[in-house]
Amino acid sequence: MPSGDDKPMRTAVRTITDLARLAGVSPGTVSRALAGKSLVNTQTRQKIEALAREHGFRPNQMASGLRRQKTGVIGVVIPLGHDIRQQISDSFFMTLLGFLADELTTNGYDLMLRRVVPETDPDWLDRFIGSGMIDGVIVIGQSDQFDRIEEVADSYRPMVVWGNHTEGQRHCVVGTDNRLGGRLAAERLIAAGASRIAFLGDTGPIEFAARFAGAEDAARKAGIAPILPLSTHLSPDRASIEIAAHVAAHGADLEGIFAATDTLAALCLTELRKQKMAVPGDVKVVGFDDLPIARQTLPALTTVRQDIAAGAHGLVDLLLRRLAGEATESLVLPPELALRDTA
Repeated sequence: MPSGDDKPMRTAVRTITDLARLAGVSPGTVSRALAGKSLVNTQTRQKIEALAREHGFRPNQMASGLRRQKTGVIGVVIPLGHDIRQQISDSFFMTLLGFLADELTTNGYDLMLRRVVPETDPDWLDRFIGSGMIDGVIVIGQSDQFDRIEEVADSYRPMVVWGNHTEGQRHCVVGTDNRLGGRLAAERLIAAGASRIAFLGDTGPIEFAARFAGAEDAARKAGIAPILPLSTHLSPDRASIEIAAHVAAHGADLEGIFAATDTLAALCLTELRKQKMAVPGDVKVVGFDDLPIARQTLPALTTVRQDIAAGAHGLVDLLLRRLAGEATESLVLPPELALRDTA
């Protein structure tokens, strides 16, 4: 039997996450507090330090390595805040991840991939960078997490984001000039004779919003009707159903469709064919990305090309420079029109 002198067992504290749970803060806050960062207020830092002493907590070897930038691992995280059913097997993600893996391996790093749903994991970024498992992080897509990324960028330097650059933002980004790309897409449709044009895709995410805005710029300049937004999810099962409904409802009134991605454009071509609408005879279609699928559609897809290989190189190059202590500017890549058979 236990004696009266027995004391309750203390909660085991082996990781930063354990200590964060005990302190009631995020792992990132613990990491910054133990590193003496001034961004953590004095009361919180003292509380965390006291709990660490009480439980004999010492950052593990990997966490120590993180501060020395020695783990040899770069985290790649995909936040799905705007469309939680989107799959990382999406052609764009797989293409970019392939190039990133090549670049990181060439530079002597391994890649750790994480898919997160911020709605159910609001501390997704703090928890990842405070895990002690990575030297730095590449975020693929801002989704609806722009403000969270901005907050982390204030205190965490080795982070680069694939996404849209906004004047005055604090996080370092690599991406295409999406607004210019949207303008190129709409200009091509207009030049091909389309004056009633729709944008196929969700206009909420930052990159898509910029593409839509660029198309609107071209429409206003040409003096044609405003671009019609047709909201569509990115998961193929839902997108197919939604595109079918859009084509049935609006297809007869449209002369051009600008799809937010090549994947959506390919699904749209399939649905137009099902509904006996000829491309480019009845409807012109332009996509965005210039993924391998763009050359394989029937007809071959006219699209806006973003240089994904150059983007991957830029992401890794800027991250390594930030790991070395350099201050870096964002990299905005110029889009190009890949002219094929759909417009």
